[in-house]
Amino acid sequence: MDWRRTKTIFIITFLILNVFLVFQILEKRKNNQLEILAEASMEEQFNVDEISYGQLPKAPDKASYISGNSYVFTEEDTKKLTEKGQKAEIVEDIKLVSTWEEPIPLPEMNMITRLETIFKEELLFGEKYEFWGFNPQTKSLIFFQQYDGKNIYSNDSAMVVAYLNDLNELISYEQTFIVDTEKMDVEQDVISVLDALYNLYNTGDLKPGSEVGNVKLGYYTLVDYTNSHVLIPTWHIVVNEEEDFYVNAFEGSVIKKDKRTLE
Repeated sequence: MDWRRTKTIFIITFLILNVFLVFQILEKRKNNQLEILAEASMEEQFNVDEISYGQLPKAPDKASYISGNSYVFTEEDTKKLTEKGQKAEIVEDIKLVSTWEEPIPLPEMNMITRLETIFKEELLFGEKYEFWGFNPQTKSLIFFQQYDGKNIYSNDSAMVVAYLNDLNELISYEQTFIVDTEKMDVEQDVISVLDALYNLYNTGDLKPGSEVGNVKLGYYTLVDYTNSHVLIPTWHIVVNEEEDFYVNAFEGSVIKKDKRTLE
Protein backbone atom coordinates (compact mmCIF):
# COMPACT_ATOMS: atom_id res chain seq x y z
CA MET A 1 0.00 0.00 0.00
CA ASP A 2 1.26 3.47 -0.91
CA TRP A 3 0.80 5.28 2.46
CA ARG A 4 2.07 8.58 1.07
CA ARG A 5 -0.60 8.55 -1.61
CA THR A 6 -3.26 7.48 0.88
CA LYS A 7 -2.24 10.28 3.23
CA THR A 8 -2.50 12.81 0.40
CA ILE A 9 -6.00 11.58 -0.47
CA PHE A 10 -7.10 11.94 3.16
CA ILE A 11 -5.71 15.48 3.35
CA ILE A 12 -7.48 16.52 0.14
CA THR A 13 -10.73 14.92 1.35
CA PHE A 14 -10.57 16.79 4.67
CA LEU A 15 -9.82 20.06 2.88
CA ILE A 16 -12.86 19.60 0.63
CA LEU A 17 -15.01 18.75 3.65
CA ASN A 18 -13.79 21.85 5.51
CA VAL A 19 -14.49 24.06 2.51
CA PHE A 20 -18.00 22.59 2.27
CA LEU A 21 -18.67 23.18 5.99
CA VAL A 22 -17.42 26.76 5.78
CA PHE A 23 -19.69 27.36 2.79
CA GLN A 24 -22.68 25.94 4.70
CA ILE A 25 -21.96 28.16 7.72
CA LEU A 26 -21.62 31.26 5.53
CA GLU A 27 -24.83 30.41 3.66
CA LYS A 28 -26.75 29.90 6.90
CA ARG A 29 -25.41 33.16 8.29
CA LYS A 30 -26.41 34.94 5.09
CA ASN A 31 -29.94 33.50 5.28
CA ASN A 32 -30.28 34.50 8.92
CA GLN A 33 -29.14 38.01 8.08
CA LEU A 34 -31.66 38.18 5.23
CA GLU A 35 -34.45 37.05 7.58
CA ILE A 36 -33.44 39.70 10.11
CA LEU A 37 -33.36 42.36 7.39
CA ALA A 38 -36.76 41.21 6.09
CA GLU A 39 -38.28 41.41 9.58
CA ALA A 40 -36.74 44.84 10.11
CA SER A 41 -38.16 45.97 6.77
CA MET A 42 -41.65 44.71 7.69
CA GLU A 43 -41.52 46.41 11.09
CA GLU A 44 -40.38 49.67 9.49
CA GLN A 45 -43.25 49.50 6.98
CA PHE A 46 -45.74 48.90 9.78
CA ASN A 47 -44.31 51.86 11.71
CA VAL A 48 -44.69 54.11 8.67
CA ASP A 49 -48.32 53.00 8.23
CA GLU A 50 -49.00 53.22 11.98
CA ILE A 51 -49.95 49.56 12.28
CA SER A 52 -49.57 48.63 15.93
CA TYR A 53 -49.28 45.30 17.72
CA GLY A 54 -48.16 44.09 21.10
CA GLN A 55 -46.01 41.14 22.06
CA LEU A 56 -46.42 38.53 19.32
CA PRO A 57 -46.40 34.82 20.21
CA LYS A 58 -43.48 32.75 19.02
CA ALA A 59 -44.31 30.22 16.35
CA PRO A 60 -43.25 26.58 16.78
CA ASP A 61 -40.66 25.42 14.25
CA LYS A 62 -42.94 22.78 12.78
CA ALA A 63 -46.51 21.52 13.06
CA SER A 64 -48.79 18.91 11.52
CA TYR A 65 -52.25 18.62 10.10
CA ILE A 66 -54.61 16.80 12.45
CA SER A 67 -57.52 14.54 11.65
CA GLY A 68 -60.54 13.39 13.59
CA ASN A 69 -64.09 12.05 13.47
CA SER A 70 -67.38 13.43 14.72
CA TYR A 71 -68.47 11.85 17.98
CA VAL A 72 -71.66 9.82 17.66
CA PHE A 73 -73.80 10.39 20.75
CA THR A 74 -75.59 7.42 22.30
CA GLU A 75 -78.60 6.71 24.47
CA GLU A 76 -76.15 5.98 27.26
CA ASP A 77 -74.99 9.60 26.99
CA THR A 78 -78.53 10.96 27.32
CA LYS A 79 -79.09 8.76 30.38
CA LYS A 80 -76.01 10.26 32.05
CA LEU A 81 -77.36 13.74 31.41
CA THR A 82 -80.83 12.78 32.71
CA GLU A 83 -79.16 11.89 36.00
CA LYS A 84 -77.76 15.43 36.05
CA GLY A 85 -81.21 16.99 35.73
CA GLN A 86 -81.19 17.51 31.98
CA LYS A 87 -83.52 16.55 29.18
CA ALA A 88 -81.28 15.60 26.24
CA GLU A 89 -81.96 14.43 22.72
CA ILE A 90 -79.71 13.39 19.85
CA VAL A 91 -79.99 15.14 16.50
CA GLU A 92 -78.66 13.30 13.43
CA ASP A 93 -76.32 11.21 15.61
CA ILE A 94 -73.57 13.85 15.91
CA LYS A 95 -75.33 16.70 17.75
CA LEU A 96 -76.67 16.75 21.29
CA VAL A 97 -79.40 19.21 22.35
CA SER A 98 -80.05 19.42 26.07
CA THR A 99 -82.19 21.54 28.43
CA TRP A 100 -81.73 21.91 32.17
CA GLU A 101 -84.84 21.18 34.24
CA GLU A 102 -83.84 24.06 36.49
CA PRO A 103 -82.04 27.12 35.06
CA ILE A 104 -78.51 27.63 36.40
CA PRO A 105 -77.81 31.19 37.64
CA LEU A 106 -74.50 32.79 36.68
CA PRO A 107 -72.61 35.35 38.77
CA GLU A 108 -71.81 38.79 37.39
CA MET A 109 -68.20 38.41 38.52
CA ASN A 110 -65.92 35.53 37.49
CA MET A 111 -68.57 34.21 35.11
CA ILE A 112 -66.08 32.37 32.89
CA THR A 113 -64.59 30.53 35.86
CA ARG A 114 -68.08 29.49 36.93
CA LEU A 115 -68.94 28.35 33.40
CA GLU A 116 -65.80 26.19 33.27
CA THR A 117 -66.88 24.50 36.50
CA ILE A 118 -70.42 23.95 35.20
CA PHE A 119 -69.10 22.46 31.96
CA LYS A 120 -66.84 20.02 33.78
CA GLU A 121 -69.70 18.90 36.03
CA GLU A 122 -72.65 19.02 33.65
CA LEU A 123 -71.44 18.35 30.08
CA LEU A 124 -69.90 15.38 28.35
CA PHE A 125 -66.23 16.18 27.62
CA GLY A 126 -66.87 19.57 29.24
CA GLU A 127 -63.22 20.17 30.09
CA LYS A 128 -62.31 20.08 26.40
CA TYR A 129 -63.94 23.41 25.53
CA GLU A 130 -62.81 27.01 25.92
CA PHE A 131 -65.01 30.09 26.05
CA TRP A 132 -64.95 32.04 22.77
CA GLY A 133 -67.51 34.79 23.07
CA PHE A 134 -71.04 36.02 23.74
CA ASN A 135 -73.63 36.76 21.09
CA PRO A 136 -76.05 39.33 22.55
CA GLN A 137 -78.54 38.91 19.70
CA THR A 138 -79.19 35.25 20.47
CA LYS A 139 -78.14 35.45 24.14
CA SER A 140 -75.77 32.58 23.52
CA LEU A 141 -72.33 31.68 24.83
CA ILE A 142 -69.97 30.09 22.31
CA PHE A 143 -67.30 27.59 23.27
CA PHE A 144 -64.75 26.01 20.92
CA GLN A 145 -63.31 22.55 21.37
CA GLN A 146 -59.56 22.41 21.93
CA TYR A 147 -56.86 20.05 20.75
CA ASP A 148 -53.49 20.08 22.51
CA GLY A 149 -54.45 23.35 24.22
CA LYS A 150 -55.34 25.08 20.94
CA ASN A 151 -58.77 26.10 19.65
CA ILE A 152 -60.51 24.40 16.75
CA TYR A 153 -61.94 27.52 15.18
CA SER A 154 -65.47 27.94 13.83
CA ASN A 155 -66.14 24.25 13.28
CA ASP A 156 -69.81 23.32 13.73
CA SER A 157 -68.66 19.81 14.63
CA ALA A 158 -66.48 20.94 17.54
CA MET A 159 -68.32 23.46 19.67
CA VAL A 160 -70.90 24.16 22.35
CA VAL A 161 -73.50 26.90 22.10
CA ALA A 162 -75.14 27.56 25.49
CA TYR A 163 -78.28 29.70 25.78
CA LEU A 164 -79.38 32.12 28.49
CA ASN A 165 -82.82 33.34 29.55
CA ASP A 166 -83.69 36.97 30.30
CA LEU A 167 -82.31 36.55 33.83
CA ASN A 168 -78.93 35.48 32.38
CA GLU A 169 -79.40 31.93 33.64
CA LEU A 170 -78.21 28.89 31.68
CA ILE A 171 -81.19 27.05 30.25
CA SER A 172 -79.96 24.85 27.37
CA TYR A 173 -77.11 24.03 25.02
CA GLU A 174 -76.18 22.36 21.74
CA GLN A 175 -73.01 20.28 21.59
CA THR A 176 -70.80 18.63 18.99
CA PHE A 177 -67.43 16.98 19.52
CA ILE A 178 -64.56 15.59 17.45
CA VAL A 179 -62.86 12.40 18.66
CA ASP A 180 -59.91 10.28 17.54
CA THR A 181 -57.91 13.47 16.96
CA GLU A 182 -54.33 12.76 15.98
CA LYS A 183 -51.46 14.37 14.17
CA MET A 184 -50.93 13.37 10.58
CA ASP A 185 -47.51 12.14 9.53
CA VAL A 186 -46.14 15.12 7.59
CA GLU A 187 -44.68 18.04 9.54
CA GLN A 188 -44.21 21.44 7.91
CA ASP A 189 -42.56 24.74 8.81
CA VAL A 190 -44.79 27.26 10.57
CA ILE A 191 -44.62 30.88 9.46
CA SER A 192 -44.12 33.59 12.07
CA VAL A 193 -46.95 35.88 13.15
CA LEU A 194 -45.07 38.78 11.56
CA ASP A 195 -45.10 36.95 8.22
CA ALA A 196 -48.83 36.29 8.63
CA LEU A 197 -49.42 39.98 9.35
CA TYR A 198 -47.36 41.00 6.35
CA ASN A 199 -49.43 38.71 4.13
CA LEU A 200 -52.58 40.37 5.47
CA TYR A 201 -50.96 43.71 4.72
CA ASN A 202 -50.12 42.70 1.14
CA THR A 203 -53.69 41.53 0.48
CA GLY A 204 -55.05 44.82 1.77
CA ASP A 205 -56.75 43.23 4.78
CA LEU A 206 -54.40 44.90 7.26
CA LYS A 207 -54.86 48.58 6.55
CA PRO A 208 -52.81 51.61 7.69
CA GLY A 209 -53.75 52.67 11.19
CA SER A 210 -54.87 49.17 12.18
CA GLU A 211 -54.38 47.78 15.66
CA VAL A 212 -53.60 44.08 15.97
CA GLY A 213 -55.11 42.56 19.10
CA ASN A 214 -55.26 38.94 20.19
CA VAL A 215 -53.14 36.48 18.18
CA LYS A 216 -53.25 32.71 18.76
CA LEU A 217 -52.26 29.56 16.96
CA GLY A 218 -55.06 27.05 16.58
CA TYR A 219 -56.67 24.86 13.92
CA TYR A 220 -59.08 25.54 11.10
CA THR A 221 -61.01 23.01 9.05
CA LEU A 222 -59.36 22.16 5.74
CA VAL A 223 -61.56 19.17 4.85
CA ASP A 224 -64.96 18.77 6.49
CA TYR A 225 -67.14 15.80 5.65
CA THR A 226 -70.13 14.74 7.72
CA ASN A 227 -68.11 12.63 10.11
CA SER A 228 -64.46 13.12 9.08
CA HIS A 229 -62.34 16.23 9.47
CA VAL A 230 -58.85 17.39 8.53
CA LEU A 231 -57.61 20.50 10.33
CA ILE A 232 -54.70 22.77 9.48
CA PRO A 233 -52.59 24.87 11.89
CA THR A 234 -53.91 28.41 11.64
CA TRP A 235 -53.08 31.83 13.02
CA HIS A 236 -56.16 33.58 14.42
CA ILE A 237 -55.62 37.35 14.34
CA VAL A 238 -58.01 39.98 15.68
CA VAL A 239 -57.76 43.41 14.02
CA ASN A 240 -59.28 46.59 15.50
CA GLU A 241 -61.39 44.42 17.84
CA GLU A 242 -63.90 43.98 15.02
CA GLU A 243 -62.44 41.55 12.47
CA ASP A 244 -61.27 37.96 12.83
CA PHE A 245 -58.70 36.72 10.33
CA TYR A 246 -57.66 33.09 9.96
CA VAL A 247 -54.31 32.68 8.23
CA ASN A 248 -52.87 29.38 7.01
CA ALA A 249 -49.85 28.83 9.27
CA PHE A 250 -48.02 26.88 6.56
CA GLU A 251 -48.54 29.01 3.46
CA GLY A 252 -49.68 32.36 4.86
CA SER A 253 -52.85 32.58 2.78
CA VAL A 254 -56.01 34.03 4.32
CA ILE A 255 -58.41 31.13 4.96
CA LYS A 256 -61.30 33.25 6.18
CA LYS A 257 -62.14 36.65 7.56
CA ASP A 258 -65.20 37.53 9.64
CA LYS A 259 -66.74 40.65 11.01
CA ARG A 260 -66.65 40.17 14.74
CA THR A 261 -70.23 40.03 16.01
CA LEU A 262 -69.46 38.52 19.40
CA GLU A 263 -68.89 40.73 22.42
